[in-house]
Amino acid sequence: MRLLFLLLLSLLLTSCSAPKTNVLKVSMSLSDSEWKIMRQVVIPPFEKENNCKIETMQIEAGDLPQMLQAMSSADRMELDLFAQDNMNLAQLVDKGLVEDLSQYKKDIPKAVQNNLIDKHFMPYRPNVQIVYYNKDVFKKYGLKPPKNWDELLKVAKIFKEKEGVGRILLKAWGGGPTVTQLYEFIVSAGGDPFSFNDQGCVKTFTFLQKLWPYVSRDSLKAKWNTSNDYIARESVYLMQNWPFGINIINNKYKKKNIVTYSGFSGPKREAHVIGGEVLGIPKGSKNKKLALRFIKYLQSKEVQEKFVKELSWPSIRSDIRVPLHFESVKNALKYGIFRKHVSNWADFDRYMNEAFIRIVIRGEPVKKTLDYYSNRINNVQ
Repeated sequence: MRLLFLLLLSLLLTSCSAPKTNVLKVSMSLSDSEWKIMRQVVIPPFEKENNCKIETMQIEAGDLPQMLQAMSSADRMELDLFAQDNMNLAQLVDKGLVEDLSQYKKDIPKAVQNNLIDKHFMPYRPNVQIVYYNKDVFKKYGLKPPKNWDELLKVAKIFKEKEGVGRILLKAWGGGPTVTQLYEFIVSAGGDPFSFNDQGCVKTFTFLQKLWPYVSRDSLKAKWNTSNDYIARESVYLMQNWPFGINIINNKYKKKNIVTYSGFSGPKREAHVIGGEVLGIPKGSKNKKLALRFIKYLQSKEVQEKFVKELSWPSIRSDIRVPLHFESVKNALKYGIFRKHVSNWADFDRYMNEAFIRIVIRGEPVKKTLDYYSNRINNVQ
């Protein structure tokens, strides 16, 4: 909090000087290596072409809402553009801190996939989970990677029968990893996760309860980071995870027999939660026109190719040639879905995790348990 206060104080003090209309103030949350590419490779051509200066600052996703609220209350907006995790958008909209950019959607390049476009924000850096599997083991047992729930259950049963233990990994550790996976399953079954007890929710939990005896016990410890270790060490043969895992598996573990594909469909469709970051313009920005120009630049084929090549980021565009494993990402994004921007996400996260433990792990009745949590979430809305 002290760091946040000092940063805010510094920003507000600089606002006492005369505004510089050719300066664009941009915040992002990047690693040192990512900032190096952004500042040395991406930004300079834009500054030269537009005769401007871009001032960049590191603001973490959790701190940005407080920063914008404080600036707005003081009537001293010291940001023109920000990149924000798409899981931290609801309060920005609810508190009226961001511009509605829907009127500028027509300027988004046609190569940007439609399902990446949100009302108040602009697509920039997507992320999506894909499925990893051990091609050697699948070949050994004459199996193909599952394309739907029935095939997933069949593969899980065969592994358990052949080897005596489960070899399919679910993220059952809890928290965000578990909820994200459940969200995808429910939507792919035609459900609304926030209903908790509609037909899609019931189908999902019924299926997972049926699948659970055949999954790896490592699932109880599986998160986004540990999942990579389990499949690389071959304690499991199939898992779902974000694309960063492929570099760890290939480079750290030197495993070339772990390959990827977009994933499997549910009873209604294939669905993958879109993570990553989007771009927004705060209300009160002193340089909105230049911010919109910079957004368009970041969405360009030239810059998106740099993101893929230099940072191994997935691209928002469909017209970019990507490394082999990024074909899986590209295909998964075609079936991408955004999580709802809601203020009660913390309650939803907690109740969904509790429902998973009670139904899938402990085997409690599906409908009765989901009805209970449906009532709970309705009471906090």
